[in-house]
Amino acid sequence: MTGTLPETMRRIRFDGAGGPEVAKVETAPLPKPGPGQVLVEVVAAGVNRPDVMQRQGLYPPPKGATEIPGLEIAGRVVAQGEGVSEPAIGAEVCALVISGGYAEFAVAEAAQCLPRPAPLSLVDAAGIPETFFTVYSTVIQRGRLKAGETFLVHGGSSGIGSTAIQIAKRHGARVITTAGSAEKCRFCEALGADAAINYREADFAEEIKTITGGKGVDVILDMIGASYLQKNLSALAVEGRLVLIALMGGHKAETVNITPIMLKRLTFTGATLRARPNADKAEIAEGLRRDVWPDLDSGAIRPVVHATFPLEAAAEAHALMESSAHLGKILLVTGR
Repeated sequence: MTGTLPETMRRIRFDGAGGPEVAKVETAPLPKPGPGQVLVEVVAAGVNRPDVMQRQGLYPPPKGATEIPGLEIAGRVVAQGEGVSEPAIGAEVCALVISGGYAEFAVAEAAQCLPRPAPLSLVDAAGIPETFFTVYSTVIQRGRLKAGETFLVHGGSSGIGSTAIQIAKRHGARVITTAGSAEKCRFCEALGADAAINYREADFAEEIKTITGGKGVDVILDMIGASYLQKNLSALAVEGRLVLIALMGGHKAETVNITPIMLKRLTFTGATLRARPNADKAEIAEGLRRDVWPDLDSGAIRPVVHATFPLEAAAEAHALMESSAHLGKILLVTGR
C-alpha cells in the first residue's frame, strides 16, 4: 500500500439471514489488494437484488470471496497490488466487484475498473457497473441485438431495465418494456422506450403482437423466469432470442409448451455475472470501454439514480429495493 491510510474502516455485515434489519455496521481492518487488484476508497456503492438475496441466505458469495455484500463501487484508487500499473493511484474509477462493496474501502480487479465518465459524479458512477456489465453481456453479446431489431425488457423501471432501455436505443433497436404502473411506464418512455406495457392491466404477450403487427420481438431480457416463460416464447419473433438473468417469478415451469422453440427456431439462453471468471468480466469491461463509454462520456446515456442512503442506512436501502417503489438505482454513500 502507498500513502497514509487508516487501519480500519466501516463496513456492512449481515447478522444472519433475514430481513433488512440484519444489516449492521461494523469496524474492520482494511482489505489488501492481491496480484492484479487495486484497493479503492469507496465513495458510493450500488444496491442490487442479488444483495437482497444474499441477505436472505439465498445467494452466498462465491467460495473465497468476502461475505461483505456489494457488487459495484465507485471511488479513488489508493493502492495497487503486484503487477498493476493501471488504474493509477488517485484515479477515479467505477468497478464491478465480486463482493465487499458495502464498505469504505474495497478490493477490485484492475481489469474490471473503468474510468469515471466525465459528466458524472463518483456517487452517480457507482450506479454503472452491475447493470451495465449485465446488460452489455446479455443483450449485446449473448442476445446479439442488432440495429433495426425489436427488443423487450421486463421491469423497465429497475436499474437493469433503465440501463437496458438506453443501451438498446443507442444500439439502434426499437424498445418495448413492461412495468407495473402508469408512472413507471411514463418513466420508461422518458428514457427512450418506444412502448411501455403496464403488465398489471394488460397481457404483455398480446400487447406485443399488436405493437409489432404480429411479428413479435427479436430479443427479450427477462428477470422473472418460470411464470413468464410461456408468454415470452409466444412474444418472440422467428429466430428470436430469450435471455434469462434472474428467477423472480420462480425456477420451475412444468406446463410450458416448448413447441414455439422449434417452430420459430428460438434461442433460449441465460447467464449470471457474479460467478463468471475474471477473464470473462475483463472482456466485458473492454467491450463497455469501446462501445458504451463514449456515450457515457458524452452524456448520451447515464445511470438513473432514484435514491442515496448513508452506509449506516443499508437496511433502509434494502427495504426500498424490496418494495419495488424505486425508479432506477439505489446507492449507499460512505461520506469519504
